[in-house]
Amino acid sequence: MSPLEGLKVVELARILAGPWIGQTLADLGAEVTKVESPDGDDTRTWGPPFIEREGDKSAAYFYSANRGKKSLRADLKSPEDLQKVLDLIKDADIFIENFKVGGLAKFGLDYDSLKAVNPRLIYCSVTGFGQTGPLANLPGYDFLLQGMSGLMSVTGEPEGTPQKVGVAVTDVVTGLYGTIGIMAAVQQRHATGRGQHIDMSLLDCATALLANQNMNFLASGTSPTRMGNAHPNICPYDVFDTKDGHVILAVGNNGQFQRCCVVLGLADVAEDPRFLTNQLRVDNRNDLVKILTAATKQWHRAEFLEAMSVNNVPAGPINTIGENLESAHSQARGLVVAPQGVKGIRTPIVFSDAELAIDLTAPS
Repeated sequence: MSPLEGLKVVELARILAGPWIGQTLADLGAEVTKVESPDGDDTRTWGPPFIEREGDKSAAYFYSANRGKKSLRADLKSPEDLQKVLDLIKDADIFIENFKVGGLAKFGLDYDSLKAVNPRLIYCSVTGFGQTGPLANLPGYDFLLQGMSGLMSVTGEPEGTPQKVGVAVTDVVTGLYGTIGIMAAVQQRHATGRGQHIDMSLLDCATALLANQNMNFLASGTSPTRMGNAHPNICPYDVFDTKDGHVILAVGNNGQFQRCCVVLGLADVAEDPRFLTNQLRVDNRNDLVKILTAATKQWHRAEFLEAMSVNNVPAGPINTIGENLESAHSQARGLVVAPQGVKGIRTPIVFSDAELAIDLTAPS
């Protein structure tokens, strides 16, 4: 049995954040119907690469966020099509949309209108900037929000150009927070019998994503800056050179640091007064990184990683996506699934007493 079996979801969402909510709910067992315009979700054209099946050619991007759903083509300007959508919503549990603020009111698909016919409906709106505030009516794409939130100000090399994360992380984290919000509203509905409106903002979620970097500013009054692969609060926590490639060293406490130094033949460095605590190591970061880099360059990558693993020091390779997905560990975890012959990545939750519903690929 899947955890959300019996819940009915209607999704009027495009691109990534809203569809990510729908896909997560579908993987958890909900029945999700995706309503698309006659032209389809924009991401169906965001290729190459493309996947061809059932006479349909849609981009792999679309398949990344729409597994497990049914699809209904509807032109909301058509009274007949609009009625089909309304009929779906009348007995739905959850409604997901990412139209501009107020954009669905003219179709009678705004929260107040739908609440009148389905008081138990949990209505989740996903926008760039939320339903309130001076920016509420502006469109928002992940790239813009990575810049506006401050995420790009702490991503990249210190002397280089600010960089976005290599995946639309603002959309994905909004999808995850949106799923959490919906599940909380479902639980509250058990007590109240009422649904509610959930207001999800990409900028809010991108801001929340900054976690300790937000607190670094709030505690000090100084905005963090780009540090490449270094960590603002921990050292050594960086990329290091070896004879034949790069490795990550992620030392989180004094014991790990001492063992790391012993492995590298630097036992004296572990006792150096400059490096006895994490705070001292952060304060003397440049000196420490130079010493460690000189040592790691004497190692072959595989030998370094093996030695660190044996001594319980967190270190790892920098894999390609293919190396990770084809690794023995990823295969053992069953991360890659292939419903209806189309490969994808399952929602990464493993239950002891439930199963994911991953029998369907994305709809044509």
